[in-house]
Amino acid sequence: MPTAPAHDAAADRRCDVLVVGGGINGAGIARELAGRGLSVVLVEQHDLAQHTSSASTKLIHGGLRYLEYYEFGLVRKALAERERLLRSAPHIMGPLSFVMPHDPSMRPAWMIRAGLFLYDHLARREWLPDSRTVALRRHEAGAPLQPHLTRAFVYSDGRVDDARLVVLCAVDAAARGARILTRCACTQAQRDAQGWTVTLAPRGGAPRTVRARALVNATGPWAAHFLDERVHLPHARSLRLVRGSHIVVPRLFAHEHAYLFQNPDRRIIFAIPYQQHFTLIGTTDVEHEGGLERIDASDDEVRYLCAQASRYFLRPVTPADVVWRYAGVRPLLEDESGNPAAVTRDYQLVLNTQGGAPLLNVWGGKITTFRVLAQEAADLLGQPLGWRASRWSDTAFLPGGDLRSLLPRLTRPDEDILRFDAELARRHPSLPPAMRRRWVHAYGARVALLLGTELGAEVAPGLHEGELRHLHDAEWARSADDVLWRRSKLGLHYAPEARERVAAWWLQNYGEMAA
Repeated sequence: MPTAPAHDAAADRRCDVLVVGGGINGAGIARELAGRGLSVVLVEQHDLAQHTSSASTKLIHGGLRYLEYYEFGLVRKALAERERLLRSAPHIMGPLSFVMPHDPSMRPAWMIRAGLFLYDHLARREWLPDSRTVALRRHEAGAPLQPHLTRAFVYSDGRVDDARLVVLCAVDAAARGARILTRCACTQAQRDAQGWTVTLAPRGGAPRTVRARALVNATGPWAAHFLDERVHLPHARSLRLVRGSHIVVPRLFAHEHAYLFQNPDRRIIFAIPYQQHFTLIGTTDVEHEGGLERIDASDDEVRYLCAQASRYFLRPVTPADVVWRYAGVRPLLEDESGNPAAVTRDYQLVLNTQGGAPLLNVWGGKITTFRVLAQEAADLLGQPLGWRASRWSDTAFLPGGDLRSLLPRLTRPDEDILRFDAELARRHPSLPPAMRRRWVHAYGARVALLLGTELGAEVAPGLHEGELRHLHDAEWARSADDVLWRRSKLGLHYAPEARERVAAWWLQNYGEMAA
């Protein structure tokens, strides 16, 4: 797969579709449209995945708890996508086994078994295993838990590097001809019968205009604001902005299973093995009020997550253990639910052709269903603009996901990525193992791009100048934070001095671009 091409202000200023928003839905739609042969421009006011799409629980899942709210259609759609997504990008995704300790005071065993039976059978599976019951005193997952917990239910879903998923969608879109413009705000969009005249304001550059036949509003939590302030069109749909916060603590258990814990407030939290040395705990559901530029996990949310995890683990989790906290605002469809946890996670695509050229508004959504959302969005736009439906992405790999450059035959994606790593180690024995494994899980088959580069000096442990230049040139990184917290999670592993060295190198070579 080629690297993402660079574009500048001299690029062609006409396109079929202009997509506003560089989160998972915007990047997915741009990829889908470009793969159908359309000319596409994607604009994002900040970095790719800087907001909600990098602040998830890092899961590819059907949403077991949504069954309790009768969201059968959403769960079926998400379950049908799990194995397809895992096959498309085994370097940034993988299967994950979840252990749900049974607390009879929360939900009766029959209800959980019924839910898991539905979860197993709502959509076809090829290799993820069936759910089962285990005795915790005889299972490795029981060792870190309170002794009164004796039985658990085990089921399978998947994990994902959410920010890299967004970046790889953008890389694929660009390789198929799309223009990706980050740090570029859409300040105005005017409609006529033939198209849209859109004013773009790149950070540090002069405003420019683009003519587009259709406009996509994929701005997530900003969707209503975008229509009100940039497009100046009325809209009937409203969003419920719900903040989800997470904490990361030093690793609480040695095994590779994740936990799903039921709480007395009828909510659930996850405790997930994360980045080899940590445990990720989340999430909350809190009504969000205030601005959207910077979202922080509150102290109350941190205490809540610690308290709920401590109900299950032998070793209490305290706020002092937290090494990183993050939060994002989910743009959920308003459905009049009193409980934020019960608000639907489904999405709605609304095509508006009244008064001129097509406008597609994306309301809601979740990471697991981004690809089918993108397909539906492209199909909707095809009706007024006259292009045919396509299902090209059903079997397509994401960049780096096709491992056949080193493997003669693909089997199961979780096994393939291990074999790929072993073959890379055999062919390049001088690569430090920790750096090689990180490269494998960040770049997959695209690791060849780094192997063909002069790495240069080591700026921080395992991070060389050549990789930093690659992230700038091929993945739109424009600040040290883009590298440390979104293109990678090295910021979590580095001491402050190492993070400062990366920031100093970036400032010297590119200048530090503010968020």
